Amino acid sequence: MTPDEYVEAVLDLVERIPPGRVMSYGAVADALADRSGRTSARLIGSIMSRHGGSVPWHRVVNSAGRLPPGHEREARARLRAEGTPLRGERVDMAAAGWSPEEGM
Repeated sequence: MTPDEYVEAVLDLVERIPPGRVMSYGAVADALADRSGRTSARLIGSIMSRHGGSVPWHRVVNSAGRLPPGHEREARARLRAEGTPLRGERVDMAAAGWSPEEGM
């Protein structure tokens, strides 16, 4: 998989995350690891930072449920509007975490 194909695969996967659900950067990387050979959560963060504006970027958080740095207020508002379970300032990962195996 070329770097451009990987970016497209990441964006396609993020587009599939249902409203009210989230994935961590690492979970996105893990979901694509077999096809791509890449496993870096940091790479996912970089891709989201550079290319994620056209997809529901607010549905990708860190593994502790922290919202995208510098965009916390907007992400929180979008997640609340979708009914995403929150615990204080973070997403409740146990309740809101999503996997592509679950379908849509």
